[in-house]
Amino acid sequence: MKALSVKQPWAWAIVHARKDIENRSRRTHYRGCLAIHASLGTPDDWADWYPDRTKKPPAKSEWARGAIVGMVDLVECVDNHRSKWFHGEFGYVLKNQIALEEPIPCKGALGLWTVPAHVARKINQQLER
Repeated sequence: MKALSVKQPWAWAIVHARKDIENRSRRTHYRGCLAIHASLGTPDDWADWYPDRTKKPPAKSEWARGAIVGMVDLVECVDNHRSKWFHGEFGYVLKNQIALEEPIPCKGALGLWTVPAHVARKINQQLER
């Protein structure tokens, strides 16, 4: 199972506010199921880039960090998109977002990375419920 580490509140927005684009500086050829990992970092200027005023994230103290928070399908990589979330060099187009009931602690990594087997089992257990 592949994963992508995303800073908060963007990880929250992907799985709860249906953020349909993840902006990246590199293209990917990967297509398929992807675990969304909330990284430890948080940008100070996130509110300047948060376009959805109807579905605001919870208080910063409630954000999961260092954990898998949901699953998505990465269906396309584009260099232009009409989504309100697109502002990057490349956009990973996301569909079928699912939030996990409980974040699963896990160390992240840069780029697309492979989820450890014991974490993948915990993800699958939650998805089966």
